[in-house]
Amino acid sequence: PEDCAVFHCSGCWAVLGDSLHLCAQEDKRLGLLVCFKVTNNVIWEDSLVVGLGGALLGCAYKALSCRSCGSMVGLILHSASRDLAYLRGFFCFFKESIICYLLENQTVTEASKVNFPPVTLMK
Repeated sequence: PEDCAVFHCSGCWAVLGDSLHLCAQEDKRLGLLVCFKVTNNVIWEDSLVVGLGGALLGCAYKALSCRSCGSMVGLILHSASRDLAYLRGFFCFFKESIICYLLENQTVTEASKVNFPPVTLMK
């Protein structure tokens, strides 16, 4: 269980995913944990949203929400700037919207305070 975690909604503790499906981390601009698979507690909008400012300026994405409480927990990028293009099509959780249950020491902590082993889709 070393470095294994379960990702929960910070609003209601619904299970959203786990670190076994973690395929990238983006900390510089958006603070994301990127997964290729999530639980059925994650839902996404049918319509695309276009970012009008900040790091998502000009990006088209679908918002990810928690099925249980409706909190926005992340996004799925469909069109992105060159530096975020590698994240297109994946489930991107905002670190500030989730908490992690760490299996090794059975503790709960904010996702922004967890350092997972380096994984990247950039290559």
